[in-house]
Order: sequence, then C-alpha cells, then structure tokens
Amino acid sequence: MLLDWSRISGLLLQFLHSGGWVLSLILALAALLMTLILERYWFRWFSFPALRQQFNQNSFSHRQWYRWQSEYCDLDLQLKQHLSFIKLLISLCPLVGLLGTVTGMVQVFDSLALNGTGNARLMAAGIAKATLPTMAGMAIAVFGLIFHTHLARWTIRQRARIQASAASLGAQHG
Repeated sequence: MLLDWSRISGLLLQFLHSGGWVLSLILALAALLMTLILERYWFRWFSFPALRQQFNQNSFSHRQWYRWQSEYCDLDLQLKQHLSFIKLLISLCPLVGLLGTVTGMVQVFDSLALNGTGNARLMAAGIAKATLPTMAGMAIAVFGLIFHTHLARWTIRQRARIQASAASLGAQHG
C-alpha cells in the first residue's frame, strides 16, 4: 500500500490550522527534539564505538595520568552532550501545549461573549481547538521521554564502564 503524501500533508496542515499558532510552535519544538535525539543515536551507534576504542587503546604511564583524566573528561562530556537540552524540550512541550489551551479557551469565551451561549456547536468546536495543543504537547513529551530515558540509561552504563577501566588503570599504576 502506497502512502498518499498529498493527503497526509493536507491532513497535517488541517491539524496545524485547527490547533492555532501554538501547535506550529509545538511542531518546531518536536522537530528540534527529534533532531537532537537522532544525533544522540548517531553518536551512540557510529561515533562512540570509535572514540571508546581509541580511548581504550591509549596506554598511559603513571606520569601521564593527567592526560588520561583529560581524555576521560572529554569522553564523558561527549556522552552527556545534549541530554539536558533534550530533557528541557521534553518539559517544555506540555507547557507550551497548555499555553495553547489557555489561549484557545480565552478565544472560546470571547466567542461566547459575542454570540451568546445558544450555539453549542460553536462552543464545542472552540473547546476542541483549545485542547489540541495540550494533547500534541503531551504526546511529544511522552515520545521524547521514552527515548531520553533509553539514552540516559545507556550513557550511565557507558560512564560506569569507563570508570571501571579507570579504576583498573589506577590500580596498575598506583
């Protein structure tokens, strides 16, 4: 079955339009979040193995312990890179969604003030429009949280392995 990309893009544009300007902001945050997550997985699968191998192959004498510590710190920083920013984006998505809900509800109340409460369809459409940003923000946050947790646990395991090799190197030169 082939995907009809023109229909999909039309539905996406309709969804963005129905959620207001905040939904476009959430989409931008989601794109940034996904880019950073993909970069971390690229690092995990392609860059880190080479760095780890190079780090493990370097043999340092007791006098070069400071050089080993410097390389260890560099590797540790590379392992943790972007994780705190990813966590910030995950926290920000539901809050931006809530902003969209609040601004949407203000529009609903303005509409009710102008048109009265007799039009239930207008009120229901406004409430639906107001809740879309919160739903989108929460869905993106859950998605991001799953991947962030996976990456953070992997990072902790790799740091522990490097620290264990540091302890064995220190025992050899101590």
